Amino acid sequence: MAADRKIVVIANPHSQGGGLGRRWGEIERLLRRELGGFEVQKTKAPRDAVRLCREALADGADVVCALGGDGTVHEVTNGFFDDDGQPLRPDGSAALAVLPYGTGGDFRKTAGVSKDLAEAARLVRDGAPRPIDVGWLEYRAGGKDGPPGQSAFVNIASFGIGGLVDQLVNRSSKALGGTISFFLATARAAISYRNQPVELVFDDQDDQAVSVTINNVAVANGRYFGGGMFIAPRAELDDGLFDVVTVGDIGPGEMLLSGRHLYAGTHLDLPKISSRRCKKLHARPGPGSTEILLDVDGEPLGALPATFTVKQNALSLVAPKA
Repeated sequence: MAADRKIVVIANPHSQGGGLGRRWGEIERLLRRELGGFEVQKTKAPRDAVRLCREALADGADVVCALGGDGTVHEVTNGFFDDDGQPLRPDGSAALAVLPYGTGGDFRKTAGVSKDLAEAARLVRDGAPRPIDVGWLEYRAGGKDGPPGQSAFVNIASFGIGGLVDQLVNRSSKALGGTISFFLATARAAISYRNQPVELVFDDQDDQAVSVTINNVAVANGRYFGGGMFIAPRAELDDGLFDVVTVGDIGPGEMLLSGRHLYAGTHLDLPKISSRRCKKLHARPGPGSTEILLDVDGEPLGALPATFTVKQNALSLVAPKA
């Protein structure tokens, strides 16, 4: 990549239980060594990274780096779009880069970004951007009766038990790291969660709506979520399609027995699990359901009803070639 690029690093000091903030001096020296010149903006509150990214793009940034976990990547991704989902740099002249340092690191696995910070920084320095798809989500903010909300997502949005898991993880200290934190939260959620009836409409085919009782549904642009579950092994970031993986009416025991398959990506042929591709999905609560929560790139945003739409090649990402 050109040596005269303007690079802005958006850092979340609270990532990895505050570890990024405590080690900032050491981390900044490493990044200066690998990247050379760059500007730093630190988040101070939720959604700060969205604003900081938009400001960086308005100021001519060529690369905006998300330094943190999946939540930071999610917010910076949203900063590349306005509130209506329109790209701020539709010509692809600015790119997202991932510098992993957080509890969750699911998106970077699909993107092929090393978990080693120095290696990831060298990719920013030497790599080239490539176009990837982004999901656009319309949902109910704050609950099923809440006001409309909208959000981009770059990895996976899910609904069902995943929304409850998100709540439990974000209330924990995350001191045990992403994989263990999500595994423990999933085990806790499985005890109390009741599977829910939903109606799914694929690609606006309302006359073919699918009614199903679900444990969880993953609307996948990327492949991994939940601290390393290989939920959508066939998903591609640039194919213009979601992989919609439905985990049906399974109980806590079945969930635990399926766990090793979910982490290995060998679950798609199991009973009560199915996968289907689409460009658009509308999901609404079925008769007799309670509130069905969303998990969006690891963030608990709201609830169904929701509509998920692929924005093909809407974002440039500095990443190895697919």
